Amino acid sequence: MSVPTSLSASTMQSPVGELVLVACDTSLRAVLWGDDDNEWKRAAIDRRSVIFQQSAVIEHAIAQLKEYFAGDRQVFDLPLSPIGTEFQSTVWKSLTDITFGSTVSYSEQATSLGRASAVRAVASANGRNPISIVIPCHRVIAASGGLGGFAGGLDAKRWLLAHEREMTTARS
Repeated sequence: MSVPTSLSASTMQSPVGELVLVACDTSLRAVLWGDDDNEWKRAAIDRRSVIFQQSAVIEHAIAQLKEYFAGDRQVFDLPLSPIGTEFQSTVWKSLTDITFGSTVSYSEQATSLGRASAVRAVASANGRNPISIVIPCHRVIAASGGLGGFAGGLDAKRWLLAHEREMTTARS
């Protein structure tokens, strides 16, 4: 089987700004913020060239993100293939276990991974999550209740958390 030399990408407008979706033939590789140009983000898409064109994977991801923003989706059902270390992959997988509309602290996340003393490493892995929103790193906050960091900026994180709380309350 040959490895594709390029990835497909497309942009979408959202309530939290422009998002750039990147996919290989079979899975979503990244949901980046429109102004993301960090070296590690480029590494997250495996340093392949990116061609701005639609693909079935991207179309499916855009449809699910639109449902999420409209309040009609709480869980994403997309094939994902983020590029990261084994530790980062473990941290990112744990993010998908955080219930829609709720938050955990970085410390709680580290403890749930059996790595209570690795809070900073867990926070760093969250910060390198290449598939924002779909892999919900925005649901992790500081132990003090502060927002911590977020690649899309704190206004976007605040909006996402409020949106999820609103949708959870509306369904109760």
